[in-house]
Amino acid sequence: MAFKLEQEDDGVGEVSEINVTPFIDVVLVLLIIFMVAAPLSTVDVPVDLPTSNAVPQERPDEPVYLTVQSDLSLVLGEAPIGAETLAAALDERTGGNREERIFLRADGAVSYASLMDVMNTLRDAGYVRIGLVGVEDTAAAPPPAR
Repeated sequence: MAFKLEQEDDGVGEVSEINVTPFIDVVLVLLIIFMVAAPLSTVDVPVDLPTSNAVPQERPDEPVYLTVQSDLSLVLGEAPIGAETLAAALDERTGGNREERIFLRADGAVSYASLMDVMNTLRDAGYVRIGLVGVEDTAAAPPPAR
């Protein structure tokens, strides 16, 4: 009687099961990343532009105010001016100093697009330091000190 003691397939067979442990690890890491990043990506900022409760900044001795009235007419200081003469009037008022801050006031009825047109005209004239003027909200509590 003859017996064969060796197997011919050397004991190495195909494994038909998938190792899912690394896959689960990667999915859990991605889940944690998305759980942390999702709240940071949402922006919910209420905007109320007409009033401000910020601490007022120190004003220059003679600030240059440019006012946009509800009918879109421009007033530099106390003198009405046309949009086409704005650059020349600002140069005369500031002495040609384009680094001087221009304080821009606008009526509440002026649309955002019209205000941006005035700001673009100021930028084209070389005045890039523009401060927007709002009404102080005295009823609001001052912001907490940091």
